[in-house]
Parts: sequence; structure tokens; C-alpha cells
Amino acid sequence: MTESLGAEVVGLNRVKGKHLVVQLRLTNTGSDKHLSWAGEMGDNTRPLGEIRWASGIGVLDAQAHTWILPYRPAGSPCLCSDQNRDGIGPFIDPGQSISLYAVLPAPSGNPATATVVTPVGPPMTDVPISDDPPAVPPGMTVPDPDAEPVTTLTRRLVTPSQSLDRSEETADDGTNLQVNLSSDVLFALNQATLTPRAKTVLARTAKLIDASSGSAVKVEGHADSSGTDAINVPLSTRRAQAVRKALAALVTRPGARYQVVGHGSSRPLYGNDTDEGRRRNRRVTVTFAKPRPSGTAAPATTVTPGATGLTGTVQADGRPIAMEVTDLRRLSGGLGLLTYRITNKGEAETWFNELHHARDWMSFKYQAATNVTLTDVTARRQYLPGRLQVPDDDGGVDSYCACTDVSGVRVATEKFGPGQEREFWSLFALPETATSLKVAIGGFRELQVPVQ
Repeated sequence: MTESLGAEVVGLNRVKGKHLVVQLRLTNTGSDKHLSWAGEMGDNTRPLGEIRWASGIGVLDAQAHTWILPYRPAGSPCLCSDQNRDGIGPFIDPGQSISLYAVLPAPSGNPATATVVTPVGPPMTDVPISDDPPAVPPGMTVPDPDAEPVTTLTRRLVTPSQSLDRSEETADDGTNLQVNLSSDVLFALNQATLTPRAKTVLARTAKLIDASSGSAVKVEGHADSSGTDAINVPLSTRRAQAVRKALAALVTRPGARYQVVGHGSSRPLYGNDTDEGRRRNRRVTVTFAKPRPSGTAAPATTVTPGATGLTGTVQADGRPIAMEVTDLRRLSGGLGLLTYRITNKGEAETWFNELHHARDWMSFKYQAATNVTLTDVTARRQYLPGRLQVPDDDGGVDSYCACTDVSGVRVATEKFGPGQEREFWSLFALPETATSLKVAIGGFRELQVPVQ
């Protein structure tokens, strides 16, 4: 995202079978004598005072749906390179490089490769992990995480999807599947009797429960902020009971145990200040263990960038802005990585702000390139960018987009000089059997993109 800052992984070493040492080389490939690296490499889910650290270096554990960040030792925000403590300095001279490190937990399952994540560009996939001791450059000392108390710092990755008819939304955190069923589809106004259409909607949820190995199925009713608790709590409870009864009749496998509760309007997912927010808050949520993969993933296809019509052009302030999808790659754990390039084809500087104008932009802590969707036309299902869940100080959870950030030090990311291009990325859930998906980015035309 910083045009003249090059980043490459030069070491990825598993230590003692449980830790991972990531080494990066940052290079100033331009002519800027004051190219700062510290703010560029900071983790934006941490307090702003920690940006001088290389706290944004991490690894995606796709199988566990977890974003792993450097350990946090006592009295320090990060077990990673610091411009002051390690004597690196805040700037990189033209043509020069610096070496950075981060120490973090090793991903689960003892994998041979990992996906390395940084704030400065798309995740780097399939990086080989060595079990040899890390070879560090002269002057660098990588601390031993077992030498002092450290706290593990991870972010749960939740991948949402929704039916095209808006009857339900699903959130997958790698362990559980949460299905939010629209009360407006299931029930008539202020009623708790299922509509004729409800059985069709509930049939998909029942199939997912049949494919799950867990026995616990939690059914929770929710309302918007209209009315009082005296009305909303009993109504949400009766609606949850109606859904439980219908699911029990549709689920074919034995052993499912149902827990029913009505929350009224106490647990909104969206703001109640808009019609859309209230509509989506009126829901019945069904949560159960994530079904196992079927093992029938579609074969990857080969894409030659720029040769398959995966491009589009729009106007921003009268200037041509071009987009090209560069990759839609299947990862493990049912995840996928989309990368795309935005280029200012005009002769003057311009802003292109369409990338963060998504319907769900208020669901995130900060602005990001969230205005991207993948659509499986055959299954009539749409996939939205993943969300990194971070506990807040009030006992709640903040969501950060698992995609390119356009806030903080990236606040000018959507500003392009003449001919300037940037590569953006997003993480999604990918349907197992899809060989291609429709991709919609900002205001560009929708593209049919092969899955690699």
C-alpha cells in the first residue's frame, strides 16, 4: 500500500514446536529519504501508541479461523522489532533495507507452510516453515518467548454470507456456525406462527445441523427496539420456540439437543436508527457446531492476469479509474483470498472512495475496503469480507475488516496520483464446490472470476 516500500519474508521458523519466528526485509525502492516503516507495520487493532512496533506482522491460521499476532510480554506491547529498543531508526534510506522480526504462536496442526500477514500488502500465501533455528542477521537478537511471561494475542476470523433473498445471514468462526433467520420472513407482524415460506428457509438450516457433529443447538429470538421489553421478550421467546419445534421436525440425525431463549431487543447486531438495521435485528439465531467439510472441493483453475476479461473501468471526478482482479485463491479452512488492483488512468490526482461504501460499513470499527462481494449464482448465496473480532474494554467486541484498511495511516489509500496503482485484498469464505464466482467491487461491473 506504500508504493516504494517493498516487503519480503526472509525467514519463517518453528521453534520448540510451538513458537514461530517471522523475519521480514523491508526495502525502500523509491527516492523518498524519509520513508517511515514503523507506522506502516503497526497492528491497527492495538492502541495508537504502539505503532512504532512491528506489531502487525502475523500469520493466518486458516484451519482455525485465527489471525495470530506477536506475543505481548509484560511491560511491552509486542515481542517484535521496535525502532527505539532495537536501534533500527524510523526511516529507510533510498535503496536500503532493514530487517524486522516477530515472535508468535505457531499455527495449529504443524503445517509445512503458512500465510504471512502484514499491514503493507495482501497476505503472502504458502510460505514454507522451517524447523531449523532461525538465522538472524548480525546485530539482531530474537527474544525467547519462554524466558518471560507472555500473553498470546489472536483475533478470531468470522466469515459472513447471506442468501440473495435476504431471508438469512450466516457467520462462520471456524468452530461454530451462527444462522440469523429473518423474522420478517418467518413470521407475520407481531405473530409467532411460522409462515408458509418459513419451512423452505428452515430446511437449509436443518440440513446444516444434520451435517454437524455437535449435539447442542441454541435457538435465540431477537427483536428491534420498537415496543417495550414486556412485548419484545415474550414475542422473541415464542418465535424461538416455534423455530425450535420446526427444526426438530426437519432435522433427521439423532442426538440434537435444543436450548431456547428470547432476548427481546437487548442484543442488536445493527443500529436501530434505520429501517434496514431494524429489519436485520428482527431475527431468530440458530447456533451449532460447524459442519465438517465434505472433502469435495472443486479443482483449481489457472488464470492469466489481464487475459481473461477480469477488468472494469469507472469514472471518479471525471477521471478514468481501472480495476483488475489479480487472484481469487482457495486457502485451507474453507477460506479464500481475493486480490485486485485499482489504477488511476487519468492525468490528474483523484480520490476513489467507492471501496468503503458498503452496506455494512457501520459494522466495523474503522473504514476499510469492505465494498466487495462474491456471489454463487447457482446456490443463490453472497459472501462478504471476513471480520476480525477484538474484545473491547466494555466487555463487547469490535469488528475489523479482514481486508485492506483505509483509515489511520492508510487514510489516503483511496487517493491516487496520475497513473498510480495499488493492490487491495479481502478474505472470504469460499463454497467448496465453486469453480468460479461473481465478484462485485465498488461501482465496477460484476465479473465472473475463476477460483484458483
